[in-house]
Amino acid sequence: MIDLLLCTRRAMLASMRGRLYSRRIDPDDAKLGDYLIASMGSLADEHLRILFLDGSRHLIADECLQSGSLAHLALYPRVIFRRALELNAAAILLVHNHPSGNPHPSDEDIEATRRLADIGHALDIRLSGHIVVTANQTSRIIVDDTARRGTFSFTLKSPDTAADRRAKAELVLTNARITQRRRFLRRQLIGAECLFVEPAWDMLLDLFIHQCEGRVLHLYPMCVASGIPMSSALRLAQKLCEAGILRRQPDTFDGRRSIMTIELEIMHRLSAYFAEGAE
Repeated sequence: MIDLLLCTRRAMLASMRGRLYSRRIDPDDAKLGDYLIASMGSLADEHLRILFLDGSRHLIADECLQSGSLAHLALYPRVIFRRALELNAAAILLVHNHPSGNPHPSDEDIEATRRLADIGHALDIRLSGHIVVTANQTSRIIVDDTARRGTFSFTLKSPDTAADRRAKAELVLTNARITQRRRFLRRQLIGAECLFVEPAWDMLLDLFIHQCEGRVLHLYPMCVASGIPMSSALRLAQKLCEAGILRRQPDTFDGRRSIMTIELEIMHRLSAYFAEGAE
């Protein structure tokens, strides 16, 4: 009997929720209030539900993002607005329940609503309102956004102080040292100084990506990636093979072509190199 009642309740809530998707969401809509009372008015702990809306105030998603205790719920604006940005929502409607049965918003509820409205304004996401739900009624915290209408934009300019100039100089020096270190690592990877040139590095990089992706790269396409004349690229590929960096083997399906691979030790070194970050 209990299972039957629970299934019936779930079906009823799904039906009520489904009807919301076909109508413009209005915080004062009685049908919305009925759905919120039925779905969360009798919960034992406080829960925060967010209705994410598009530009026409139609429902994109209805999600319960956070839960708390009997009389306390911590709000995390980053969670709320990150999800709103993921859904490309133009507006949000906040809903939370009062297990105590008192429908009146607390001072903390009102202050949290005001601050969330300010954050939403900065992100161009309107806070349509905040509804407090109990087991038999709802109340609404109205958001006064008359002063927030219009496009919200910033123009940013870094101050040019002595401290800023010193910080920039330190950043430039740090980046130069990082570049120097990574070039040193590249020289160690490729080996011979005469091979430490961009065409050789371009070949290695293209071949490394192919091998990591489980794809085969033949000699001629690899040479094309070097960006130098084909005759020079073929000579460079031969030097890389002689240096023990690359291996050339015939294609069993087409004897006229050669499959190129990076030697295992060099693959390990390249993996360690790129594990330190992108260039």
